Amino acid sequence: MSIEIRRVSGGCGAEIHGVRLDAPLSAEVVAEIRRAYVEHGVVFFRDQRITPEQHLALARSLSDIVVNRFFVPVEGYPEIATVSKGEFDTANIGGDWHTDHSYDQVPAMGSILVARELPAFGGDTLFANLSLAFKTLSPGLQKTLLGLRAVHSAEHVFGRKSRSAKLAEETGKAMFRNADAAAVDAVHPVVIAHPESGEPVLYVNPIFTLRFEGWTDAESKPLLEYLYRHAARPEHTCRFTWRPGSIAMWDNRKTWHNAANDYHGQRRVMHRITLDGCALQAYVDTTATQAQAA
Repeated sequence: MSIEIRRVSGGCGAEIHGVRLDAPLSAEVVAEIRRAYVEHGVVFFRDQRITPEQHLALARSLSDIVVNRFFVPVEGYPEIATVSKGEFDTANIGGDWHTDHSYDQVPAMGSILVARELPAFGGDTLFANLSLAFKTLSPGLQKTLLGLRAVHSAEHVFGRKSRSAKLAEETGKAMFRNADAAAVDAVHPVVIAHPESGEPVLYVNPIFTLRFEGWTDAESKPLLEYLYRHAARPEHTCRFTWRPGSIAMWDNRKTWHNAANDYHGQRRVMHRITLDGCALQAYVDTTATQAQAA
């Protein structure tokens, strides 16, 4: 099997060609997919007609699976989450920049999203490279961020007082479940060392990050908003237009994603599997440490 990897932008993302995901993958092919996934932050496959069983097999070839406790599962497949918006819905899932599971003590490694039903237009997904975003900050701000940690939470998104819960009360249609499980916060380094590449990655996001640890919300807001604007600059990003048979697999430790909500009156249904990760460690600038020692 001859694999071809084509970058889709200078910011992040690559398409992988020459791989059929409806058949067992060799260890060599899995290693090549994983290498591209870590390097580019997100990889895309086209014209893949896979069953839920094959979706699960692909995920298990890369990592253990973690079940999202808030998403409604696909019937008969508790490990696959349904990400959908109906023709009469106004809100979508993931319609702002974010990193999946940053609210967990052990965040997810990544996600594999399969298109099942698509609108006639719209519904693209945007991705941003948070490793590149960190590298393009000034050295002074990089140094400041290396000493910080941030608080992440799911309560305002999935909890009982969240906007999604209020919409469920108004419409009688729940987008999520297990609201009581959203009350636990997590604290992570603002700049992590990527567990596989070792590179520094900016690890805050607009949906789940509340504040810097030890700072007030008011003190945190200006710097966080600056970082969000910086990370979402076009040169850090790519945009993926879904087609039947499309699959996206992204690295939650390196990228944000944002589901465009521009297809009102149409239906969009996706199946997502989340890949289990590991505890995140702060990035240590060994170059600066060595220079001080010298």
